[in-house]
Amino acid sequence: MLSNRRSTLVRAVLVGVALVVWLGIGSVGGMAQGKLSQVQTNDASAFLPSSAESTRAAEESKGFVDTETLPALVVLRPEDGSEVTPDQLAAVQEWAQGIPDLPLPEGNDGTWSEYLVGEPVVVPAEDGEALLVAISLDGAKAEQLLADEERVAGSFVVALRESLDEELAATATTAGEPGLQAWVTGPAGFVADLVTAFGGIDGVLLLVALGAVLLILAVVYRSPFLPFVVIFTAVFALCLAGLVVYTLAKNGTLVLNGQSQGILSILVVGASVDYALLLVARYREELHHVEHPAAAMRRALRACVEPIAASAGTVIAGVLCLLLSDLGSNRSLGPVAAIGIASALLGALTLLPALLLVFGKRSRVLFWPRAPRADALVADGDTAAATAVDPSAGPGLWARLARFVGRHARPVWILTALALCVGAAFLPTLKASGTSQVDIFLTDVDAVSGEAVLGEHFPAGAVQPAIVIVDQGDVEVVTTAAEGVDGVESVVPYTGAPAGAGAPTTGAPPIVVDGRVRLDVTTTASADTQAAVATVEDLRTAVHEASPSVLVGGAAAETLDTQLASERDLRVIVPVVLVVIGLILMFLLRSVVAAALLLVANVLSFAAALGVSAIVFNHVFGFAGADPVVPLFAFVFLVALGVDYSIFLMTRVREESVKVGTRAGVVRGLAVTGGVITSAGVVLATTFAALGVIPLLFLAQIAFIVAFGVLLDTLVVRSLLVPALVHDLDHRTWWPSALSRRPAQGGTDLE
Repeated sequence: MLSNRRSTLVRAVLVGVALVVWLGIGSVGGMAQGKLSQVQTNDASAFLPSSAESTRAAEESKGFVDTETLPALVVLRPEDGSEVTPDQLAAVQEWAQGIPDLPLPEGNDGTWSEYLVGEPVVVPAEDGEALLVAISLDGAKAEQLLADEERVAGSFVVALRESLDEELAATATTAGEPGLQAWVTGPAGFVADLVTAFGGIDGVLLLVALGAVLLILAVVYRSPFLPFVVIFTAVFALCLAGLVVYTLAKNGTLVLNGQSQGILSILVVGASVDYALLLVARYREELHHVEHPAAAMRRALRACVEPIAASAGTVIAGVLCLLLSDLGSNRSLGPVAAIGIASALLGALTLLPALLLVFGKRSRVLFWPRAPRADALVADGDTAAATAVDPSAGPGLWARLARFVGRHARPVWILTALALCVGAAFLPTLKASGTSQVDIFLTDVDAVSGEAVLGEHFPAGAVQPAIVIVDQGDVEVVTTAAEGVDGVESVVPYTGAPAGAGAPTTGAPPIVVDGRVRLDVTTTASADTQAAVATVEDLRTAVHEASPSVLVGGAAAETLDTQLASERDLRVIVPVVLVVIGLILMFLLRSVVAAALLLVANVLSFAAALGVSAIVFNHVFGFAGADPVVPLFAFVFLVALGVDYSIFLMTRVREESVKVGTRAGVVRGLAVTGGVITSAGVVLATTFAALGVIPLLFLAQIAFIVAFGVLLDTLVVRSLLVPALVHDLDHRTWWPSALSRRPAQGGTDLE
């Protein structure tokens, strides 16, 4: 009696401590999660390695200017398409002169003049049908936070748009008394619109993901209480991940960008719910076998800790392979995602059990109105009683499917593999060589529309020219080589002309720094297009032949180097991920054959998912292309997460195989895990699909590929291909472990 009371007291204390600790994490981590956007860095140049040519060119280019700038460009044109009148020009000039005196946002003292370099310049188009106002933000200050916790660049663009509307009544869709329409574009405009798009991550994305998951859980559990227990676990795990990531990003330990933050939220919610589904399913199963919920939870944890921890470890190992990337954005996603998965694991193994046992002996009430009863009591270690209970003999959907796979194993895996190969055949049609900046937005934004108007009336490449750093003695030969490249409009030495003053001044002598001269190369295409990237690639080839010491930089060169680094990452990281996950599977399943089987099956599933995605992207959505990092991220997540479900299945199959033999074991394993693993797959696919609410091409593509790939893996690979292969191979599946030499100990009636 005393022992029972002591055990009850210890359980109550442990549950209380766990809940108090997690409440503390939630209170602090919730605030940190809400401030993650304040520690984001979305500047692509910040992610390039120091060895990249554009990085080295940018470093040398700093010596030619006193202050690096971030241009904000305002394009205006008459609403009726006529030429700009003198009155319209005068109105714009008057407005431009007042830009430095615009007040900072509420809560800040002063004006925008302290963040600007030089005076705004109004440049009429040569065709007389548009005006360009070039404003230069101090590049070093553009990323600073104002009193309202918003960054300088984004707030300045907002101020420009509000001022245009208030003083000239000029927007993209309206024209006031002056009769002008206006757009704010350029690098600052794109940064502001990108930040606005990522702004939905903190609110809309999480609400959509959690709402969708809650509905699925309500259908799965048919209980008013249990779905909220699982959701609370996911939310508190996200708070823990947000707290750790915010602290590390704020201290400069890791770099966080918008896409990493979005993936973190989705990954934590999806993984937390997946692990919770598995633990709750086993807990419910054990509640039929024992009287006290605490004993059932102890058994459930004993059975689930290994596969859940192995699953989490597999994903963590897979995403940490991104640390091998040359790009800082990819490298940062590795530890960010690993922190998220670790938080989900901690939540599922500590907070969830505490919540499920919070009512003590009456904890079954959380399953109401379908609370499981202790109607099939089995003592610990009673193998005979456990073997006698055959889950594949029932009338349920998964029991019937398991028996079907057992009866037709070879035809099932052959037909399934062929179907996946058909999908994989379209993989080469995926266009993943890069996209123009205007294509990354899936909705109409001011910066993109303004870029199009700018290109109609002004030299598109003059806004951000390519930069060539050359020895003073090689200026003439390099200039000649550059001028001979298709797509190059002009090549002039940099003379120190103010930014935004139109074409570079050629009358003054060029600036020489340490025997080097900077050449500004204007391309026909805008610097943020793939056409300009191709021109810069040709430019590099030409000028390197003329002078090997030349460095080519600029916005288009940074994009080129990013794409080259992404292609290199794909070649390096994919094999490493396969090796790492293969080793984990061998250790977990104690079998080389089973590990190879799961790895090949999941790689085939990935290839099929990418092939089908290529068809959808090219012919349904009409996407212009994809960034090279898309297939890399898709591979890491799909292979790691796809292996997860196979781990959940195969650990149960191995458990059953020890009792009844491999063929009967795989039938039983599929029957008992089918429902819960499918539910977990649907939940994870739904959470990743929620990324589609952020109107950015990269996230929409990742959302579709991973969501479709997870469903394919859950419904086809794990339900048909893997069980059929294991059934066909029989005990050989477990080679070289002792189980591969053990004859079947029982059977299952498949008829």
